[in-house]
Amino acid sequence: MKVKKYTAPNMAEAMKQIRAELGSDAVILNSKEVQTGGFLGFFKKRSIEVIAAVDQQSKRQQIPTIKQKQVKPPEVEQNKLKEKQILQNINPVVQKPSGELIKEINELKSILKKMPVGHAGTAPAYPAPIQIMQQLLLDQEVDLIIQESILNGLLEKWYVDGANASIDEVYSWLENDITKKMKDIPFGGISFSKKYINVVGPTGVGKTTTLAKIAADCVITHKKKVAFITTDTYRIAAIDQLKTYAKILNVPMEVCYTIDDFRKATQTFINYDLILIDTAGRNFRNKQYVEDLKQVIDFDNDIETYLVLSLTAKQRDMEDIYNQFSIIEIDKFIFTKADETSSYGAMLNMVNKYSKGVAYMTNGQNVPDDMLAMNPNIIAKTIIGVE
Repeated sequence: MKVKKYTAPNMAEAMKQIRAELGSDAVILNSKEVQTGGFLGFFKKRSIEVIAAVDQQSKRQQIPTIKQKQVKPPEVEQNKLKEKQILQNINPVVQKPSGELIKEINELKSILKKMPVGHAGTAPAYPAPIQIMQQLLLDQEVDLIIQESILNGLLEKWYVDGANASIDEVYSWLENDITKKMKDIPFGGISFSKKYINVVGPTGVGKTTTLAKIAADCVITHKKKVAFITTDTYRIAAIDQLKTYAKILNVPMEVCYTIDDFRKATQTFINYDLILIDTAGRNFRNKQYVEDLKQVIDFDNDIETYLVLSLTAKQRDMEDIYNQFSIIEIDKFIFTKADETSSYGAMLNMVNKYSKGVAYMTNGQNVPDDMLAMNPNIIAKTIIGVE
């Protein structure tokens, strides 16, 4: 693969140079405005710097065409047309991956790795279908490092496939690559391997409603004997809300103010299959709140802890929440309010950064509905918008 940098007064002139030297099979890797010349920082000229590449193994047959008389478009439109033709004429004939091809792909990936992703004017100009995937990942607020890794993988597949894959195929590649980013990490809802399920998180994320959904699923679907424990003694409304759910589901509930209360409650429910523990939602920036949990809940017991995060929150806030709660062993995430946002990349970001799977995702207030047990493929489909 031949890669070369060109500097010209404008894009039209750069395209002319590229076509003359590399031919119509060239692909634009990057373009940006630069300043050249000048004296002592003054009188600099604005130019266009373009990095282009061509597959030297491509031996496309030239089919003679009959020139037809046509109206010459205006200069601006003509320049756009030339650029579009160059980008669309990428169709190297690749019979099968070879050592030389892999070497060229690695060379291209090395170039792309040095280019910032997602910044206007500096992002590499990927082939059109991959540009669509790049924009999708940006819209979904997927971490830029994850984006770069995924896009380089897509680009490699694109050239190995012969640069003629359909948009549906590229979507399928993206789905598979996102799924692979979360492989070997435990996912899914309650497995009943632990008797106690503890739900923690900041205020307003929907912990109590989510706990009721889990309880309903365990009672109705799995026919389990379930009980509630709440340590949320800061809000009377929270206790009343959980009591209402307990009454509807016909399950018992205990309110615990101290760790002794908690231990007594565990003895009361010793013959139950599953104990679901609700905790107070308070300001997650107050580290003392997390410390207080240890004074009420016996984390040395047969317990599994889920951290509940709202998908409407900022990525940085989610990370701060995790860091505050990390003094407790977090087993999995629960993501709520999926129906209140159109951006789901945070799920991939959090799983990838902390190597913690997702137990459930909720997408509404209805109990016991509006909750999904999660796996990597569901997250991938949610991000790319596939039902």
